[in-house]
Amino acid sequence: MPLSLDPRLLTVRDSGRPVRHWVGIDGGGTRTRALVADAEGRIVGRGEAGASALGQGAEQAWRHIAEALHAAAVPGLDLAHCALGLGLSGTGVPAQLQALLDHAPAVARFAVVTDGLVALLGAHGGEAGALLISGTGSVAEALLPDGRRRMVGGWGWQIGDEGSGAWLGQQAMKVAQAAHDGRAPDGALAQAVRAVAGSSREALLSYCAQAGQAGYAQLAPLVFESATDDPAAAALLDQAASALDALAAAVHPTLPLALAGSIAQRLAPRLSPALQARRVEPRGEPVAGALWLIQQPATTAA
Repeated sequence: MPLSLDPRLLTVRDSGRPVRHWVGIDGGGTRTRALVADAEGRIVGRGEAGASALGQGAEQAWRHIAEALHAAAVPGLDLAHCALGLGLSGTGVPAQLQALLDHAPAVARFAVVTDGLVALLGAHGGEAGALLISGTGSVAEALLPDGRRRMVGGWGWQIGDEGSGAWLGQQAMKVAQAAHDGRAPDGALAQAVRAVAGSSREALLSYCAQAGQAGYAQLAPLVFESATDDPAAAALLDQAASALDALAAAVHPTLPLALAGSIAQRLAPRLSPALQARRVEPRGEPVAGALWLIQQPATTAA
C-alpha cells in the first residue's frame, strides 16, 4: 500500500486554482523530463528539455520545465492550471530551494522534493523500499514504512561517491600513474587510460587538473573493458561492488531494493548474494514518481 510521506520532505505551494493537468517533473544536471496527465489521471504527453538542476540557477530550471511541458504538446495545457510534482537536483541546498520558490511562475499547485526521492517513489510505486543509484555519482535511499526517508552516501565525487563512475575513473587514473612510475604492472587498464589522457607525466597531470566529475566518469568504461585481461581492473570492479553493497546494507538491511544508474546495472553480477536476494525491478521511472507525488491527496495539505 502506498505510504503517506513525512510532510517535512515536501515544500508545497497551492494557489487554490482548479487543476486541469497533473505534471511530473524529473530534473537533473543534464535534462528535464515531463510526464503529463489529464484531470482524470490519464497520461496524455511526455516532453524533454535541458537541465533543471538548481545549482545551475532557478530561472533556468523554471525555463526548462516550461520547455519540457511545451515539448509534451498537450492541447489546452495551461501552466496556471497545472499541478506539478517537482523532483529536482539541488533542493537539499536551502538557498537554491528558496531561489526556486522566489522565481516560481503562476501555477495551480506544486510540490518540490529531491530528484532522488522521486526516483525512489517511481521505483517502488510510493511503497516502502530502497534504491541504490550508481551512475556518475552514487547514493542509496530508502522510503521507510513510517513514511520517513533515509539517505546514505552521496557525499560528492571529490571525497565520496564510492562505487560510482567518477570513483572508478579516479581509481583507474591512479593505476595509470602507478604504472607510469613503475610502482605497478603496466596492464591493459593503465594503457587504456594513457590512450585517453596521454602518456607523459605532464599529460596525466593535465587531465587530472581539468577532469572534474564528468572527466573521471568518462574513464569508468575502460575499467569494465579491461577487466577480463587485467587483474587490476577486475579488482577495482570488485571494490566498487563492495562499496555499493555497503551503501545498500546501511540504508536498510531488508527492504526491497531496486538498482538505478549505468554503473549499478553493470556491476549487478558482482553484488553480494544478500543484496541480490533483496533486488527487485523498478516499477516506474523517476518522472512517474514525481507524477505520483503530486497526485496524492496529502500533498495539498502538506
